[in-house]
Amino acid sequence: MISLALPEFALRIACAFALGAMIGLERQWRQRMAGLRTNTLLATGSALFVTVADFSSHDTNQTQIAAYIVSGVGFLTGAVIFRENLSVTGLNTAGTMWTSAAVGTLAGVGAYAEAFVGACFVLAVNVVLRPLGQLMNQRTPVGSVIPAELGLAEEISS
Repeated sequence: MISLALPEFALRIACAFALGAMIGLERQWRQRMAGLRTNTLLATGSALFVTVADFSSHDTNQTQIAAYIVSGVGFLTGAVIFRENLSVTGLNTAGTMWTSAAVGTLAGVGAYAEAFVGACFVLAVNVVLRPLGQLMNQRTPVGSVIPAELGLAEEISS
């Protein structure tokens, strides 16, 4: 049985906590469904679960646990996706939650720099790409349907 020293364990969990909180602060600031506490818990919980392999005397490795985290968090994030008529909401929230868990998993295995880079990219998606998405939405009126998407492109051109 391999066992992490307490300072290393605490560093991994603290890193996951801090990076999850960093992602969560942005979501809380924008008043999204999953904010500060949710993203912090997802990252911290993922780190806690992945460190279990370091304390196990069985043939368990961090990759196996990470696979369970991916599917479990994927199931959890399905609860924040809603469909109303032709509109779907919550996809970005679900994606942010899922990637917060990935950041926590990286921190939990001791990949601190990689976890930090991952968290920065999550923030870039939510902060930097947001204005670009809004600009593109202004060009296509809400509710407009592009004929090619309905398979009607040939009918309109004839």
